[in-house]
Amino acid sequence: MIELDHRTYGIDEIARIVSSGEEVQLSDALIDQIKSGRRFLEDFIERADQPIYGINTGFGSLCDTEISKADLGRLQENLVRSHACGLGDLVPKQVVKYMIILKVLGLSKGKSGVRLQTVQGLLDLYNHDIIPVIYEQGSLGASGDLAPLAHLALPLLGEGEVYFNDEVISAHEALQATGLTKIELGAKEGLALLNGTQFMSAYATYILAQLQDHMHHVDKIAALSLDAFDGRLSPFDDAVHQARPHSGQIESARIMRDLLQGSEWIDQPKKHVQDPYSFRCIPQVHGASRDAISYVRSVVETEINAVTDNPTVIPEEDKIISAGNFHGQPLALVLDFLCIAMAELASISERRTYKLISGQRGLPAYLVANPGLNSGLMIAQYAAAAVVSQNKQLCTPASVDTIDSSNGQEDHVSMGANGATKALRVFENWRKVSAIELLTAAQATDFRSGKSSPILERYRVSYREHVPFIEDDVVIAPLIEKTIDFLS
Repeated sequence: MIELDHRTYGIDEIARIVSSGEEVQLSDALIDQIKSGRRFLEDFIERADQPIYGINTGFGSLCDTEISKADLGRLQENLVRSHACGLGDLVPKQVVKYMIILKVLGLSKGKSGVRLQTVQGLLDLYNHDIIPVIYEQGSLGASGDLAPLAHLALPLLGEGEVYFNDEVISAHEALQATGLTKIELGAKEGLALLNGTQFMSAYATYILAQLQDHMHHVDKIAALSLDAFDGRLSPFDDAVHQARPHSGQIESARIMRDLLQGSEWIDQPKKHVQDPYSFRCIPQVHGASRDAISYVRSVVETEINAVTDNPTVIPEEDKIISAGNFHGQPLALVLDFLCIAMAELASISERRTYKLISGQRGLPAYLVANPGLNSGLMIAQYAAAAVVSQNKQLCTPASVDTIDSSNGQEDHVSMGANGATKALRVFENWRKVSAIELLTAAQATDFRSGKSSPILERYRVSYREHVPFIEDDVVIAPLIEKTIDFLS
């Protein structure tokens, strides 16, 4: 059993919680916070002499419509039902699990005014592996991720669909099968469940958690490509990078030196004076993306530890304030930035693949023993180029767009939800391009006599247990898929 507590959670810690498969519970301190926030809200409602947005009023442009006390719970449940307007492809189940954990963390701050049983209801779904079915499209990333979070909340009411026992069934059936009961929402609870940035932040957290592991592969693949291409080590000299001291650039150069230490090929005399940019500028390009990703990570970690619903309950100041913490602009901007950073790493990877198959520096054209009769890896590079080109299209920023909604009340939106879903596509595309570079680099090294560094030789041997050397033309697609699996 994993206990959520007061700590500030990092991306890696959230990933470990979700991937562990363990049940999750709230600490006593968080339980006290939730109860305290709810007591304050109920007391404030009793004392209020004017409407409080979303608690005893309608929503959006209906904010001036007052609701009677008798209908406050019904108002919240109607909100969830009416906002469940998701469209398009299904959100990956693992991303939905991130959404649940992040929503629980946000509601546990005591500034949302929800009841303990509502937060516990989300954890009950998570712990019984009842995972709501959510759709990719429907959020503007501004007044919270309304449509996706409505689908997240529906099973609490015994409605909507869920993943359960490896199939999609009604939430009502899943609750019955596990002995759980639906809940009736109280004042503000529907709004607290629907307002928030947990759709965007779950995607960002999910991507960044995988990205860190993938970067370890990317560094090794780039080093193997450089060695296979008979590249020079001098552009990675630390003195060069201290003269332009971007931290990501310095780190990328150091990693390359470490990976190549002890290589027979990197130390042999070179006939060429320079390498192409895709090899020589690995520290500058990889490093710039490293710095961008680091910045993105800092913003996302701030967000996943924040209160992003509305209105915000502030017991210590005896206030309930309707403001805009649900607006996704901080995430929208960095998700676009993340797309660009990942796409550039894929782009330079494809260029290295292109050089390796070009028949230069003693390597056969298309990395096959009998070119002409065999086409080798010619079209593998085509495939990488096609994916890189699609990434360029996906990198058109979502955050520069906006559209009027809620009858003009919500007149500037972040479009961060679209940024989130396309960021996952860019990441998955990058992994495909990395796989093709690894397939190519491993093939190229097998045409060299001698050995690369001990680290890279171990990596190459490990890879060869999954994907063999290509003697003559074979169907390449399964080899690329096996390589993607290796990188995953």
